[in-house]
Amino acid sequence: MIELDRISDEIYVTRSAVVSLGDAEIEFLKAQAVSSPKGRARICAHRSSDDSLHEMLIVLSRESYVQPHKHLGKSESFHIIEGEVDVAIFDDVGQISDVVSLGAMGTGRKFFYRLSDSRFHTLLIHSDMLVMHEVTNGPFIKGQSINASFSPSDGNPEETKIYMKNIAREVLEWQQSRTRS
Repeated sequence: MIELDRISDEIYVTRSAVVSLGDAEIEFLKAQAVSSPKGRARICAHRSSDDSLHEMLIVLSRESYVQPHKHLGKSESFHIIEGEVDVAIFDDVGQISDVVSLGAMGTGRKFFYRLSDSRFHTLLIHSDMLVMHEVTNGPFIKGQSINASFSPSDGNPEETKIYMKNIAREVLEWQQSRTRS
């Protein structure tokens, strides 16, 4: 396995000039995600939050809550390696404006997604674990990501559970309305 520096319970960074990640690193991240309070873990392939390109191998458990948020002046893309997820995209008041269903190759879902505009989004994870490669532009500046005021913060598990059940219902309704059209 590649040598990693532990930044927090869920963030690891490699300082290597040549980064190669495989099954061992995914299994390591799965174990870390299971024991992490937020149910997620990542390996940053970029060396610093100041880098202009950020690439991460991320594992999220089904229970992981990603508060709807948007990135100012940034784009992001996901390549799904394992698992299935719906990316719910919202307008500024919390109405679903789009849903992107993603899964690993062979699932029948798209496996790549890119969001080029500053729009609120969250993840509805359908598999026990989601493994993805995320790319975004840096540097990481805390104020460039804005959490949606129409959603609960991740500090209240009961509120987030209720919120995500409601979002899952709304996503299903949104998807069903598109198939009837």
